[in-house]
Amino acid sequence: MNLQRTILYCILFTVYCLLTTCNSVTQTGTYYNQRDDQYRVLGLKRAKEAFEAARKDFDRQKELFTKGLISQAELDRAQANFSDAEVNYQQSLLAVLFEQQYVTISQAMKYQGNDGSKRVRLFVENASGGSAEFRKLLNIDDELFRSLQPDIVNNVYVSLLNNESSVISQPYEAKIAELRFGEPKILDFHLLQDLDAVTVNMIYGNGSQRSLKVFLEKDATVNKVIVQSQQFSQEAELGKTASFDLTLELFGGIGKIFNLEVVNLPTQLNRFFKDPSTQARLSQFKFMENVNTRRAALDVTLPDRANDAVAMDKPIQFFVLVIPTEQAKELSKLQSHQWTQDEIEKLKIGFVKLEILPRGKGRLLVRAQQLFHSIKADESVEMNIELVNEGSRRLDNVEINVDPPLNWTKIIEPTVIPSLEVGEERRVTLRFTPPNDVSVGRFEARIRTTSLSDNQPVIGEDKTVVMEVVAGTNILGTSLLVLLIVGLVAGMVVFGIKLSKR
Repeated sequence: MNLQRTILYCILFTVYCLLTTCNSVTQTGTYYNQRDDQYRVLGLKRAKEAFEAARKDFDRQKELFTKGLISQAELDRAQANFSDAEVNYQQSLLAVLFEQQYVTISQAMKYQGNDGSKRVRLFVENASGGSAEFRKLLNIDDELFRSLQPDIVNNVYVSLLNNESSVISQPYEAKIAELRFGEPKILDFHLLQDLDAVTVNMIYGNGSQRSLKVFLEKDATVNKVIVQSQQFSQEAELGKTASFDLTLELFGGIGKIFNLEVVNLPTQLNRFFKDPSTQARLSQFKFMENVNTRRAALDVTLPDRANDAVAMDKPIQFFVLVIPTEQAKELSKLQSHQWTQDEIEKLKIGFVKLEILPRGKGRLLVRAQQLFHSIKADESVEMNIELVNEGSRRLDNVEINVDPPLNWTKIIEPTVIPSLEVGEERRVTLRFTPPNDVSVGRFEARIRTTSLSDNQPVIGEDKTVVMEVVAGTNILGTSLLVLLIVGLVAGMVVFGIKLSKR
């Protein structure tokens, strides 16, 4: 009886093991569904159910092994199934988490630093926000899910590019170690190239990459126009005009009107603003919609002569101000005050510091009363020229050079004038002597004058002297001819008288 009962128990146990093994394979076996790669959330749900089934089966197998009802090999098989299901579940969970990671730029603001550099402030945000939905959809609330930190995107790298995909930011690439959902990070970049629109390139997570072309915002709370000039310091000759290019960039509200003003510039200097494209004069301007940058120019004309306010070779520093119209009404006495940079900065307005250096330059004028001379073969040409400095700086080493006709001799007194002050005149004597065998005709001599002004060459206008050599007069022949004519006339008179008496 006991033997029959033992045999019955063995048969029932064998059937139970077979059923358990089949159920374990059915529940914990890895079934691949090609749609799991396309619908990863559903694939994660399938992997989670398989993982839970494998874990329950493994727990049952451990109890049976403890009671001595199964072998070690059967327990190892159940543990292997459980491990496979766990790995599959973890892979599916990671795939969903990485797929749902999403980093975006919530705001990109351009501003000017205290040192005048252009900077960009980026607000980088983790827009994933799917962990709560995953837990609710999949009923996931285990330690594994929490350890993977689904609300955190790790290792976010951000850089700014131009249209040619060149990095134009300093630092070249910024790193955010952890970007949590609902906690945006602020990155600050120095723009190496002044642009109004940039490409934000981001690499994060397991290598995901995004590139966003963004138009940089301006801080609407700052009612200010930033002014820059590439030619902020210029030299100009007295009596000439210097033109300063101005780039005006709005950091404030669209549609507001701004005034252009110049301070600390002597009244002897004429100045006006103009539009470089139309040459129209400007005193006020405004920015239209979607236009944040404009160009203008400032022309400054120096007087013809230096004075107490405009000294030669002494720089004149002044400021160009861009003032909101409503604020300009409160600053009615701009020109009557000598402004310092600290005072201007306190006004919270856009400005740029410019400099003009008055330079003088000598101008050599050559005057000659007569440039045509008629002489005989045995005579010489003697003439005077006057050298006048009509410029605004002293002339040094004024040299007179003459190219006479072939075989003619020249004498120049003096040949070099050491200096010629502004407005001073000096007379130079020239003598040209023809050779003994000179022929009758016209000859030319060229007068050239050169000098230096502030170590710069100054060349006077060339003058050409025309000299005509005429044939000499034969006195004896002329006398005989005169006597012959007188005798002929006298003879005709005598003959006429005799003829009338008849």
